[in-house]
Amino acid sequence: MTVYTFQRMTPEYAQSIAKWTYPEPYGMYSMDDDEETILELLCGDYYYALNEDHELIGYICAGNAARVPGGYAAGIYENNQVIDVGLGLRPNLTGRGVGVEFFSSGIQFLINEKKMREFQLVVASFNERAVKVYERVGFMRGCMFQSIVRGEAVDFQVMNVRINLIAE
Repeated sequence: MTVYTFQRMTPEYAQSIAKWTYPEPYGMYSMDDDEETILELLCGDYYYALNEDHELIGYICAGNAARVPGGYAAGIYENNQVIDVGLGLRPNLTGRGVGVEFFSSGIQFLINEKKMREFQLVVASFNERAVKVYERVGFMRGCMFQSIVRGEAVDFQVMNVRINLIAE
């Protein structure tokens, strides 16, 4: 099992992540390599992830940084007992079977960091590859809504999980 280390985002890692580009149909997850994107990644809600070889493999974000604008109109962000979570895996690692382990580690990190056990995420409905990863971690599908991404309406799936801990 790979051990991942999560740390608060730094300018160096933010600049590297902002350059990631994903092939279609996942291009909507690519970031813009500009100052605004770098500042968002440095907002305090993003954490970079390194593998055991100290290589940047992804990031995780929590709270407002993980929210999709269309979710506000759909009313999915009204529960203060739920923490919103988002993530990104380095493009050359997607589809290679590391998602479940990476995401599970990220959720465990957020349980320790945020002291919360109920999580929500939003994923583009077409991204069945990611949906399967989230389901393997324990997330369940909820409602759907639309949000505008780069000028186009995109369907999104809400997914939720409550982590029950045996030992407190």
